[in-house]
Amino acid sequence: MNESVVQAAAIIGAVVAVLIAVFHVLLLAGLPLGAYSWGGKYTGVLPPRVRWASLPSAVMLILIALMLLTYSDVIPTRTGHGAIILIWTLTAFFGLNTLGNLASKSKQEKAVMTPAAGVAFFCCLIVAVWGGS
Repeated sequence: MNESVVQAAAIIGAVVAVLIAVFHVLLLAGLPLGAYSWGGKYTGVLPPRVRWASLPSAVMLILIALMLLTYSDVIPTRTGHGAIILIWTLTAFFGLNTLGNLASKSKQEKAVMTPAAGVAFFCCLIVAVWGGS
């Protein structure tokens, strides 16, 4: 596949990952967005212990974005191409995340997070299959 298509998929996937990371930061900050996460178990502000779980999620999503950009050479490095196992792991992660969001009892989570995770999954899949050298 054309390198520019792979890089576009990596950029889109990275943007989605960063937007989801921002969402987790907003959860951590105490915004009443609980209906969009945790299966809708908390409809407003998440309890403090649950809010703090958003911090590692946000950090991981930023690292995921950087990995996609590095592996696809959007951010050129000499080591980006050795990460195929991690790229496939990210693909599986977003695939399972999409299924989990789809199975959520929360209408808000289904409507917003399922498409976001689905787009990230397809972008990761494109990068995994056609990216790298």
